[in-house]
Amino acid sequence: MTDILGRVRDAFRTDQRADPDRLVERLHAVDRFLHTVDGHLPDERLVAAHTLVERAGTRLALSLNHTVVALAGATGSGKSSLFNSLARFEMSPVGVRRPTTGVTHACVWGPLDGATRLLDWVGVLPRHRFVRESALDGADEAALHGLVLLDLPDFDSVEWSHRTEVDRLLGLVDLVVWVVDPQKYADRVLHRGYLRELHRHRDVTVVVLNQADRLQPDELTRVLADLRRLVDADQLSGVPVLATSALSDTGTAPLRSVLEQAVAERQAALRRLSGDVDTVVEGLADLVGTDRADDDVDRPTIRRLIDALAGAAGVPAVAEATEQAYRHRAVAATGWPLARGLRRLRPDPLRRLHLGGGADGAPAPLPASAGLGIERPPLAATSVPEPSAAQRSAVGLALRAVADRAGTTLPATWSAAVATAARSRLADLPDALDRAVAGTDLGVERRPVWWRVVNAVQWLVTVTATVGLGWLLLGYAVRALGLPELDYPMVGVVPLPTVLLLGGLLLGALLSLLAKPVIRWAARRARWRAEGRMHDAVAEAARGYVVAPVREVLRAYAEARSALAVAAKSR
Repeated sequence: MTDILGRVRDAFRTDQRADPDRLVERLHAVDRFLHTVDGHLPDERLVAAHTLVERAGTRLALSLNHTVVALAGATGSGKSSLFNSLARFEMSPVGVRRPTTGVTHACVWGPLDGATRLLDWVGVLPRHRFVRESALDGADEAALHGLVLLDLPDFDSVEWSHRTEVDRLLGLVDLVVWVVDPQKYADRVLHRGYLRELHRHRDVTVVVLNQADRLQPDELTRVLADLRRLVDADQLSGVPVLATSALSDTGTAPLRSVLEQAVAERQAALRRLSGDVDTVVEGLADLVGTDRADDDVDRPTIRRLIDALAGAAGVPAVAEATEQAYRHRAVAATGWPLARGLRRLRPDPLRRLHLGGGADGAPAPLPASAGLGIERPPLAATSVPEPSAAQRSAVGLALRAVADRAGTTLPATWSAAVATAARSRLADLPDALDRAVAGTDLGVERRPVWWRVVNAVQWLVTVTATVGLGWLLLGYAVRALGLPELDYPMVGVVPLPTVLLLGGLLLGALLSLLAKPVIRWAARRARWRAEGRMHDAVAEAARGYVVAPVREVLRAYAEARSALAVAAKSR
């Protein structure tokens, strides 16, 4: 018997203890992962992780001085008899009717007060809780002080509620003892539905061949060997495989030894949660992939997006209108004053688009609160032409290019998140572009100094021509009245009034002709300057409404990948 117990202890011993601080760090990493991916990944893929964080937090907050062990098995495996034998008291009903165990029974070694909250969380009703006080039962029970042993319903019960209860409790307990019998130890439901799913929890799993007293020694050896083979095939190599019998203390000694070691180490809860983290991380691994992704959108793709949005925002049309408005305002400011009235009858190209300031090219007046730290009223909508079908198509292609370029190295779920982010603010983009164009200083509101100089010269020559004309008219009136004719000063052979009139007219026309090429050159400069400023404003809108959401997803992916890497390091 001593050799058997020694082999059991060796099989159940793990070389490294679970580090509580490391476990908490891994759980925090999973929680950080969940907060990072919130809104980016499908919720159904994150249910297990959310359940783990909530369950682990609750379990760690409860008593770690108690070890919760569940006896799980199929109908007829004798787990209730084994439960009663370990407790050395008739606590769980034993029978032959299917199903036998309908509710979970619990036996606590030690005072019940310390385990009450734990049993409330597990969900064992008070009337199904039993206590073994080591002080009353002798020193042989003291080694199990802190054990909470559960007798679960049959997992193959015909009652669906029983199977649901088993699955719920298997997710809460610290250590699971699977009880099988010689007739059904190879049951497919057990191996495919349960044991194969527990390879991450081999440190807190025990398989027991109960009712060993029904087998001859050579039969017991063969059955244990075959059970060992099946358990190894379930990726549970190293999991203890024991033979027990509920008829005597000797028959339960191997399992009791395992339970005593688990209670003494106080490691089962930590190992169970560590295995849960391993399972969750394994299930999330495909969401972050193995390759590091780019953390930004490349500049050429952003430039193509800005160009497409600029076209849809009407930047070329506004730039052309800016050039025309500059010419219109420059001619109105530097042309012959007598012809300016005709120029004013033509509409200002920018004012037709509700752009470019107030009347006559002057800046739009600020409200009385301007300059006092109070925001201006919202900008009025412009009358820029609606984008054409080709321009809308170009924007769609540019958005797709941003999503494809940013998500090309990401897993499929994150690529979809990037594509969604790129279009997440698409409905607000037209208004943002309109505000960007409307709020851009096109540079045509202020009058250049040379306009004022030319304007002054034009008024000077106009006044000169007017003086000459008035002087000639005065001489004509004097002659008409029969008065002595005026004696005009002469410039050569030409009277001075005639020189003033003709010189003023000719100089005004000549000055207008000389100003035209300068105006055309300055208008082109105004167009280029306005186009550049509008491109900058559109670029800000593109970054805020398209690139920023995409970058947020890329940042979330990098943080999620980092958090999951921390959670994956179990040692």
